[in-house]
Amino acid sequence: MKKDKKEIKKVVRDGYAKIAEKETPCCCSGSCCGGTASALDISRTVGYSNDEMNAVPEGANLGLGCGNPVAIASLKQGDIVLDLGSGAGFDAFLASPKVGKAGKVIGVDMTPEMVKKARANAQKGKYNNVEFRLGEIEKLPVDDNSVDVIISNCVINLSPEKDKVFTEAFRVLKPGGRLMVSDLVLVKELPQIIKESVEAYVGCLAGAVKKDEYLRCITEAGFQDVTVISQSIYPIDAMANDITAQVVSNNSRINYQDLKNTEAAVASIKVSAQKPAA
Repeated sequence: MKKDKKEIKKVVRDGYAKIAEKETPCCCSGSCCGGTASALDISRTVGYSNDEMNAVPEGANLGLGCGNPVAIASLKQGDIVLDLGSGAGFDAFLASPKVGKAGKVIGVDMTPEMVKKARANAQKGKYNNVEFRLGEIEKLPVDDNSVDVIISNCVINLSPEKDKVFTEAFRVLKPGGRLMVSDLVLVKELPQIIKESVEAYVGCLAGAVKKDEYLRCITEAGFQDVTVISQSIYPIDAMANDITAQVVSNNSRINYQDLKNTEAAVASIKVSAQKPAA
């Protein structure tokens, strides 16, 4: 049965609230969601350097990413940066010194526990140019034409309304503004039972759409120069402790061949796009 959008958002919100409270990594490229991989191991795997991981307050990096959008954002001094689904603040804090005192970083997250944690981390790390706002990425609490760069890391795939996310991103970006995201997409279909499992949204995979559809949402929002900077495959069997994999393995309706058919279905991509300057 198809899940209601509000129900999906509630499950995602509740799932990430638990992560914020327990500091347990969930959406990532390795063993997670209660698995053995640490947040540092996960973040190192998806492209963060030791220097970056050591630069943020303890508790800011929960190992939730599937890439490093800050590394590809080419941020400049004075930029206004918006982080969609900012979590405990990891990417926002990495962006902070890049934009400097003249710039600003705004993190938006729909989970109150994450926003509370991020604000505490900002205070602890004395990030005076970073703020966190409670809100949904489908309806951003951000003014029109006010942001230079948008970053996001393994969050948009969780939204059941990705078209609205990119439309909102387009709205808040200044003319000529840039979009730089890391996310999960499908390169082939997942079993229907996974897509129908609302619990799997917290594991990130059930919310993923086909790569072409994801890129189409960006283009139809009005962006130009939509470019896939990099792509790498994440097989389901490499995510043994991910919530989605648990849903699969614990469901008697799914046989071994169904599980094998999910291999190489999920890819992590880094995408850049630009709002027209005119």
